[in-house]
Amino acid sequence: MWALAGFVLTVAAALAVALVLYLGPAEAPGREVVVLIRPGLTLPAIAADLERQGLVRSAHAFLFLARLHKSLGSARAGEFLLNSGWTPQEILRVLTTTGGLQHRVQVREGLPWWAVAKLFEAEGLASGEGFAQAARNATLLDKYSIPATAAQGAEGFLFPQTYQLPRSFDDSGAVAVETMLREFGRQAKKLWPQGLPPADELRRIVILASLVERETGAPSERARIAGVFVNRLKVGMRLQCDPTTIYGLGESFDGDLKRSHLEDPANPYNTYAHAGLPPGPICSPGLESLRAAQTPEQNEYLFFVAKGDGTHEFSRTLAEHNQAVTRFQRQRNKATYRSTLR
Repeated sequence: MWALAGFVLTVAAALAVALVLYLGPAEAPGREVVVLIRPGLTLPAIAADLERQGLVRSAHAFLFLARLHKSLGSARAGEFLLNSGWTPQEILRVLTTTGGLQHRVQVREGLPWWAVAKLFEAEGLASGEGFAQAARNATLLDKYSIPATAAQGAEGFLFPQTYQLPRSFDDSGAVAVETMLREFGRQAKKLWPQGLPPADELRRIVILASLVERETGAPSERARIAGVFVNRLKVGMRLQCDPTTIYGLGESFDGDLKRSHLEDPANPYNTYAHAGLPPGPICSPGLESLRAAQTPEQNEYLFFVAKGDGTHEFSRTLAEHNQAVTRFQRQRNKATYRSTLR
């Protein structure tokens, strides 16, 4: 009887020593390791990978610990920054209760969709092609009430913001695009708390806001420039907005806007050759540009020209405008001149 009790105590002591050994840190000092856990990967497979990478001493002991904590089915997919100096308990906690590593993507105002796609691609969150397909996905556009066809895509509604997203496990781009469309909806409530305007009106505002965003980086000018464009539309003048023509030239534009570009009617975004607003937004406008397009300044200006300090000179008549062009463009200091505050 006493011999059996002694044997049981000995075995228990041995198990306790083994648990202390195998459930302690794998290394000291520890090292950081990024572990990628794909969707559907089982905990035994995860445990084996942790042992292979030297993060735990024993995959079996790690699974035993997971059973104790009833965590066998709760490991999450994602990227996780782990440390071989952590205990298996800490590693299990991180894998089962946190979202893993988040990738920061800063999307500034005024970028076209293809530039936005490159930002997400650089962080491994989407491929360029996947992003493009998602931005033209009719189901996504309809889900978020985006007034655009699949051919037009989500341009203008990919809200500029700083995003924190986990790594995607496919190249669909749907997570990135859907996150941006959802953010547009949240921001739009600040302008339209009672609900979005009718589809045609919303699309008109977003198109106008995208022009304002590209024409000025000066917050004080946004509503005024929106007013100039509205005035031109009212009297039947062409908008003659360089950024629209540039947008129509696409990703291949090399930065050299030629007269031939401005005279080319084949470019549907060429507002020198075509009257009215362009057929769609030309970038992702921010909230203040949307606000300016919603409530443009009521003024009598029909013209504006860059002054070279990031702001513009506004004119009511062509004669005033020509004088401003001579002063600020033809006599400009090329070494210090800049067209916007961006």
